[in-house]
Amino acid sequence: MSNDTNADDPPEDASGTVPREEQAQDEERERGRESERVQDGRDRERSPQTPSHPESTPQSQSQSTERQGERSPTDGDEDTAGDGNRRDEADDIETVDDLGSSVEVDPGVEVDDEIAEDDLLGGLKIDSTEDIEVPDRLVDQVIGQDEARDIIIKAAKQRRHVMMIGSPGTGKSMLAKAMSQLLPKEELQDVLVYHNPDDGNEPKVRTVPAGKGEQIIDAHKEEARKRNQMRSILMWIIIAVIIGYAIISPVSPLLGILAAGIIWLIFRYTSRGTDAMVPNMIVNNGDKRTAPFEDATGAHAGALLGDVRHDPFQSGGMETPSHDRVEPGSIHKSNKGVLFVDEINTLDVRTQQKLMTAIQEGEFSITGQSERSSGAMVQTEPVPCDFVMIAAGNLDAMENMHPALRNRIKGYGYEVYMDDTIEDTPEMRRKYARFIAQEVERDGRLPHFTHEAVEELLLEAKRRSGRKNHLTLHFRSLGGLIRVAGDIARAEDRDLTTRDDVLQAKGRSRSIEQQLADDYIERRKDYELQVTEDGVEGRVNGLAVMGEDSGIMLPVMAEIAPAQGGGQVIATGKLQEMAEESVQNVSAIIKKFSDVDLSEKDIHIQFVQAGQQGVDGDSASITVATAVISALENIPVDQSIAMTGSLSVRGDVLPVGGVTHKIEAAAKAGCNTVIIPAANEQDVMIEDEYEEMIDIVPCSNISEVLDVALEGEPEKDSLLDRLKSITGTAFEQQSVGSAGGSNPSPQ
Repeated sequence: MSNDTNADDPPEDASGTVPREEQAQDEERERGRESERVQDGRDRERSPQTPSHPESTPQSQSQSTERQGERSPTDGDEDTAGDGNRRDEADDIETVDDLGSSVEVDPGVEVDDEIAEDDLLGGLKIDSTEDIEVPDRLVDQVIGQDEARDIIIKAAKQRRHVMMIGSPGTGKSMLAKAMSQLLPKEELQDVLVYHNPDDGNEPKVRTVPAGKGEQIIDAHKEEARKRNQMRSILMWIIIAVIIGYAIISPVSPLLGILAAGIIWLIFRYTSRGTDAMVPNMIVNNGDKRTAPFEDATGAHAGALLGDVRHDPFQSGGMETPSHDRVEPGSIHKSNKGVLFVDEINTLDVRTQQKLMTAIQEGEFSITGQSERSSGAMVQTEPVPCDFVMIAAGNLDAMENMHPALRNRIKGYGYEVYMDDTIEDTPEMRRKYARFIAQEVERDGRLPHFTHEAVEELLLEAKRRSGRKNHLTLHFRSLGGLIRVAGDIARAEDRDLTTRDDVLQAKGRSRSIEQQLADDYIERRKDYELQVTEDGVEGRVNGLAVMGEDSGIMLPVMAEIAPAQGGGQVIATGKLQEMAEESVQNVSAIIKKFSDVDLSEKDIHIQFVQAGQQGVDGDSASITVATAVISALENIPVDQSIAMTGSLSVRGDVLPVGGVTHKIEAAAKAGCNTVIIPAANEQDVMIEDEYEEMIDIVPCSNISEVLDVALEGEPEKDSLLDRLKSITGTAFEQQSVGSAGGSNPSPQ
């Protein structure tokens, strides 16, 4: 492979000679085009999306030196003038070195610092999001992922690989695109594939500076056109002579026509050799203002690594030259740019190995990916693929990722975990308001949001975080809510999106799980499983989460039966591993306090209507414990109460996730009271409509749970006294431990 930097080189014929007259024409044409590109090139180099004056690598410096040596005196004068203009504006152009985590979030907007702490918008004085200025560059639009943003900036400066792991919709693809805007543009190259006269199945590869490839292609096409024109003239002269001779000679005219036809076929066949001399430009960066960005998520091997098209006509002069059938892969298109692969673990092992080779070598030959294709016989010279790799995925991506590929990225780059939430501060609230403005501007069809609508979206961001004093960083789902609200306002031909539109959009943009949960709750009202006012022994209204944001009520029933052999705990409902372990933890509590000989009893636990997916997690631990204790002691449970919480073997009630959605599900089902872990009290952010519908009771131990849930004063009081005498030590230790300010993490 040759890496030529002089794009003025005229094409060579099969013998390797260069026509002088073509060389003169090429030089004259190039000088004309260079003068036209000087003005446009300066404007594109000063584009606000492309950082100027990046640190030059040794390769770029050597290429620059070669280019200067090959320029004509006229070109040198023009470049000198251009450099003078660029030096005058150098101070006004922001470079990678000027960027950092601190980005101005409210340029030109008044901020009231006195009310910023308590104001939902962080003190922003705006009438609508139209008053907020949106940054031009993607790197300045990133919100909440300060660590990841800093790493992307450093990686762009040093050309390092990055692996980003985190939940979907937290900004991984946006950061990858932002890196492509930070990489230097001056090093971009065009890649040409030439016919190899020595071996047609091994095309030659040549790289030239961006924009020069089209000139070389045009020059080759012009030369091929002139050659074909000369051959056509010669062919018609020969045909005319043959036909004329056949007419005036005693030879049959039919033989003359036949001879003319043979001559035509010969010229037609041999002319394909001339067309084969035109190179194939597989990578064209002439019109790019920023470094290339290629999203290869889910790409098959051919799309990622390149391929060679199959040619059904492989002989007889009708075949397509092998270099014309070469197709670049994403790794070649992203040369000097960014290759982004989300869900990296979905690539098969062989593809990951080849990708690792491309990263290591900085070049990768293109060959046919199918063994049955004629392209499998073709393999080009190594094609440059000096890209920056950004791999992304969820936590499970690291499990199925090739260890050598991950080691390659980690050894020559960074690994970063994307946050799901961020602390609720006035600055972050202002950034969220800017995020809404960004979504409106990016969509291009949505009306801007009023001050009240932005406040409602901020409340929704708090609610979706699942943590008190935090905001969610799942921007994709929040962006979907913004677009639905904007569509509602747009359908009514309004200039602004209001708070009522946002409230209406929250109902319309419910997830599939939430729609199923609402339908399930509505159906249950028609059957005997609905909530009743009377107490029932061994039955408790548990709470669960479907998906990520949908709560549902899940009753749990317990029954005590004589044991046929040794006593055991039998739980049904397709329990997953964590749920089975929670049942075992509950059995430890029961065996410790119960006067019943459990060796002679079987405890049957049923998760009613758990569905095909079963029960996963241990958030139903206190529900199971309450149901079993109620069945053992024959004490009824108040059916207007629902509960959720994890239970330790010592009787502590531990925090769980999704508590807000579970409380709302209990309210929808008609419950009056819901029991939650005391540690989750700070995470409750239910909608205003549910606050008057249900009472929330935080509990820290199983005794408090039973005190609220059980009915029948004499029996209940006796049970609680007995239980407290056994578990009191554990509760005292917990209160001492909590004095240090540490809270157990949700499970």
